[in-house]
Amino acid sequence: MFKCDYKKLRLSFNEFHDVKANDMPEYGEFCLLELKDRRHTAGKWYPNDYRNKKSVSGHFGRGTADTVDIGEVSKWHSLDRYDLTECLEDEEVNHINLGPEKEDIHSFLIKNFKSLKEKKYPKEEQYCLLILSSGKLAAGRWDLFSKEKGGTFIYASALACYSMEEVWAWSPLSSDEFFEAEEELERERKKEKKLNQNPSCDLDLFKYGTNINVYYEKALEKLKKEYPWATVTQMKKRTPYVIAPLHGKYVFGQDNGTFMGSKIIDEWTGGSTADEFIDYLCEYTKESVKNSDPEVKFRLGTDASVYLKIAFDNVKKNYRWFDKKIAEKTCHYAIRQVDGDLEFVKWYKDDKDLTVLDCSSAERFLEIVEYDYQEEALRANPVVAVYAVPFGRVEIHGWYLEKYVFSKLRTGDYKVTVQAGDRVTGGTRDFFITPYCFEAKTYEEFLDRYLEIVPGRSFGLFKEDLLLNNELKKFLGY
Repeated sequence: MFKCDYKKLRLSFNEFHDVKANDMPEYGEFCLLELKDRRHTAGKWYPNDYRNKKSVSGHFGRGTADTVDIGEVSKWHSLDRYDLTECLEDEEVNHINLGPEKEDIHSFLIKNFKSLKEKKYPKEEQYCLLILSSGKLAAGRWDLFSKEKGGTFIYASALACYSMEEVWAWSPLSSDEFFEAEEELERERKKEKKLNQNPSCDLDLFKYGTNINVYYEKALEKLKKEYPWATVTQMKKRTPYVIAPLHGKYVFGQDNGTFMGSKIIDEWTGGSTADEFIDYLCEYTKESVKNSDPEVKFRLGTDASVYLKIAFDNVKKNYRWFDKKIAEKTCHYAIRQVDGDLEFVKWYKDDKDLTVLDCSSAERFLEIVEYDYQEEALRANPVVAVYAVPFGRVEIHGWYLEKYVFSKLRTGDYKVTVQAGDRVTGGTRDFFITPYCFEAKTYEEFLDRYLEIVPGRSFGLFKEDLLLNNELKKFLGY
């Protein structure tokens, strides 16, 4: 690493270019900027007409939705054109001139560099000048909440950033609207924290105290009159309510976690008394309690093997190669006690890591198991031949069809894979073509049955798109 002492280092920028002189950087060049109000920031130059090197119309990009219009800029100084490696390797160096320092030349001096390795970090949203570990100069906005461990400096669109390991030293540039907004939020966070140290309590609203379970129990008493099987666990399946301090007083609300360092509590404002909240809690949780009727949910009893046998037999009807060895490769299922209630659960490798299934009926549990069995059955049956259906531009509810491929499986069965997407995301799904479809005597009759599984309105291709495709017809054995 460099021998220079960053704490004593001073950088003098002496080669500024004046925007008034139509003296502009190269397209995409990253520059230190002096604004018309004498603040300093940085950014990458994006002219509106990239072919015109003297264009003074455009903006400097600092990050996603973070730009500086050329109308705000007075002067610019390249950062890309310098490599400080040789200077920084000299332990005696404490002042570096970028360009000759002369009389009557416009200069900017920056100092007070700090190191991330010594746990000296910028404030959130602070825009900084950077000396990279490569010896290059750069700039970026500090993002503490990035996915990168510890934080990163964002410098371009799509959250392009420098990791902590890439930055040797940093020093803050001028404050801007993003940093000022974050500073205001930080002041609000501190104010909120201080207010909530000793919150007030409305005695009408919290007549029964500040333990939320007391209110759930009182609501439960009312629900049991209509739903005798009701439990607090069932009630809390829907996003539960808590009692928490907010703006210096206790409130009923939903805890939506933490965002940007602040606790997010969605306050209940539907009344002013404890009994009104209890009545609301009854209505709010009624649906989840209603859907937890054990006589409906466990209609076939509480032995999970009964359900698994039915699901296995149902899948076996169409997936003829399906056997118990394939079934055992899927996740495991059981009926277990969870917080005092019986629930359908599943796990993959460790039964200590259970997932509670959202099933209000035995039929819904069977659907989930059958779907998992079908997926595993298809994975166990290798593809031996494929036919990709040609198509033009096909839009499906704002998505565009990208792939529509029929596959013949080792057992002689068939499946189809449909893929669609938009500009930023996409999805793929496999559909097994059941033997019932191939019982059709004609290709047209086959399509009628097939399109009940993969309807054109949902997946892009209709009967008329497939009927005249003789290659597909032959591929499917007609």
